[in-house]
Amino acid sequence: MNFLPGSRGLAAPAAARVAVFTAMAASALLAACASDPPAPTVALGEAAQAIATADRARITDAASPELSEARTKLAAANAAVTAQDMVSASRLAHEARVDAELAAARSQADKDQAVNDEIRQSTATLSREMQRNAGATP
Repeated sequence: MNFLPGSRGLAAPAAARVAVFTAMAASALLAACASDPPAPTVALGEAAQAIATADRARITDAASPELSEARTKLAAANAAVTAQDMVSASRLAHEARVDAELAAARSQADKDQAVNDEIRQSTATLSREMQRNAGATP
């Protein structure tokens, strides 16, 4: 068996294969780090869809600062794509989607709270009527 000095017992062909594999792995890692990420088209589409959903729920920018912020971030994400800054574009698109979803959730929570308040008032009114009628003689 041929052993390389300092190879700790590995045969020369095996040591060479390990060295080649290590070099290839390092090259692949460097190539992956050096390439630009693709445009975040899915994230941009999701953000635009979330904003459209909020629009269909009749949420106005004036009533929802989150929706206004979502529109601003989506525009910034599109500008980042144009400037080839895909990392920022992706981050801004995700933030825009989250802001739009938050606007829709807050709007729905406000509507739900209004319904709950109305039900409580109706229940209180019925309770007062029942107490008043309980004291009357048939």
